Amino acid sequence: MNRRTLLKAGVASFGLVAAPALIGLRQAWAQAGYKAEYKLSTVVGLPFPWGQGGEILGNLVRERTEGRINIKMYPGASLVSGDQTREFNAMRQGVIDLAIGSTINWSPQLKQLNLFSMPFLAQDHAGLDALVQGPIGKQMMDLVEKAGVVPLSWGENGFREVTNSKREIRTPADMKGLKFRVVGSPIFNDTFSALGANPTQMSWADAQPALASGAVEGQENPLHIFTAAKLHNLAQKFVTRWGYVADPLIFAANKDVFNSWSAKDRDIVRQAALDAGKQEITIARKGLVPGDLALVNEVKGLGVTVTELSAAEKDAFKAAVKPAYEKWTKEIGADLVKQAEAAVAASRKKA
Repeated sequence: MNRRTLLKAGVASFGLVAAPALIGLRQAWAQAGYKAEYKLSTVVGLPFPWGQGGEILGNLVRERTEGRINIKMYPGASLVSGDQTREFNAMRQGVIDLAIGSTINWSPQLKQLNLFSMPFLAQDHAGLDALVQGPIGKQMMDLVEKAGVVPLSWGENGFREVTNSKREIRTPADMKGLKFRVVGSPIFNDTFSALGANPTQMSWADAQPALASGAVEGQENPLHIFTAAKLHNLAQKFVTRWGYVADPLIFAANKDVFNSWSAKDRDIVRQAALDAGKQEITIARKGLVPGDLALVNEVKGLGVTVTELSAAEKDAFKAAVKPAYEKWTKEIGADLVKQAEAAVAASRKKA
């Protein structure tokens, strides 16, 4: 029996296969080079949109391949002992089969991904879409592929809002002296230091107990992280919606794993990732768009002060972080940053 015949083995309704037949099918797929399980890494699981994206991907792939490819999600960056900045290398080395990773967490290996962490670059969802869905996004995917990982589609963690336990933040001066947990990319240290804050890099797994104990006083994350992680119970009583950084996600696979599948199954996985990415983005934006601010109101309902900055107030923050922006323009590449700025500016004209 040849490989193609083996891969076509199955039945119309996978769930109704009798146990002996199921075992036989799995043996056939194993002979064709398929694993019984493929490990998918995410930083967070359900009920976060990020984790929901992983669940959607696994379900779509399992259904569309009739069980040939079985994806199991491992949240908490557990496949790399909680160190989310090691995820990209682990996938490249084959420790991880697939991942839905933040561009922030992968930027230590691919410095150009810091583009999305440039403070106040994307500005809004239209600006973010202009970056990831256009030529810039294509360049980023090409860089990921050249680095030895197969990029499949874009997802979204969202715009990161700043929270803390001490006071309302309306001006850069309000940041002075506060200890903030930031993610493991140096650009965040530079940005928060420029604002007079004391940034401390740590994993998300370590961040929550640090907030609870008061070892750090604040953090920055999308609002759906705030509600799902119940950060109001970790002394986070003040939220400022400043939209300073967007956090795209990338659905990707280890190259050897991806190439071990048949051409048909590779196409199925690519399309499933595109579909899962679109669904995940919709989930991540729910309650945070004009006409639907349900999530913002939910946070207010938790007894949290939610501060909305005016354009002039945002400009004060932009001015304060200018040294960090200029430094990282050189690190990332001035031409790439200029292209990104032009793409965002064009999106605002359309609006």
